[in-house]
Amino acid sequence: MSVGRLVLILICARALAAQDTPPAPQPSAPAGASAPRIIENTGKPLALPLECAEEDLRAAGLACSEDEPCAMYLEITNLEGLGNKLVAVGNVHSSSVTVNSILLVSDDAGRTWREAFERLRGATLDRIQLLDAENGWVPGQLMTPLPQEPFVLVTSDGGKTWRRRGILTEGAENRVGSIQQYFFTSKDSGSLILDRGAGSDSDRYELYDSQDGGDSWTIKETNQKPLRLKRPPAISTEWRVRADGASQSFHLEHRQGDRWTSMAAFLVKLGVCKP
Repeated sequence: MSVGRLVLILICARALAAQDTPPAPQPSAPAGASAPRIIENTGKPLALPLECAEEDLRAAGLACSEDEPCAMYLEITNLEGLGNKLVAVGNVHSSSVTVNSILLVSDDAGRTWREAFERLRGATLDRIQLLDAENGWVPGQLMTPLPQEPFVLVTSDGGKTWRRRGILTEGAENRVGSIQQYFFTSKDSGSLILDRGAGSDSDRYELYDSQDGGDSWTIKETNQKPLRLKRPPAISTEWRVRADGASQSFHLEHRQGDRWTSMAAFLVKLGVCKP
């Protein structure tokens, strides 16, 4: 669990004890509608709609009841921007377990936001790469009971749509692993390092290559010792996610000179799930 998540969980736990009323939900698309839910930035921390799908809660091992409802929180783990386009990723979690992933996109510098991909059960997302105005990638993996089923979300239309592409061969017996590093040098060519975990029966680290923009992956090298990409990904210095205890929210910020400007903020406390 990240330090930001732990700090904000403690803050929100105190707030829940003093006030049981969850934040007012933002408008979303009607059930069954094809249009993505749009969230308008009014200058105050935004509240993502809370979803309490029984299948998601059961898969996470949560037993939510009227007497003991399950408090749910949002964690934003990464932010990247290119021009007016912003992409933020994270997850929804209880105090102890990840429930599902979150992928948010803004095309107007943070004035409006939409969930650009379905919430994936038990998954986390992190480390966004925006190559240009059209092409981008977000890696992820399922987290229960161990990191497994690593995948990459791929967009080639500027974040309007995303497609999920697995790394490991379909039918492979051992599906455990998480993406340690990845980087695309062009819209077609990319590489990644997979960590199969300390208990792997074979080499722990695997190097994969893609020549079709992340739609398929070919294993190139394995080693028991850590591997490194020939061109490691650059660490963003222009964008950051800051946990703010006073407002109980994550601030998405852009550096302008020596100052950081908040482009949007999202509330940590989503509400509670119960029957």
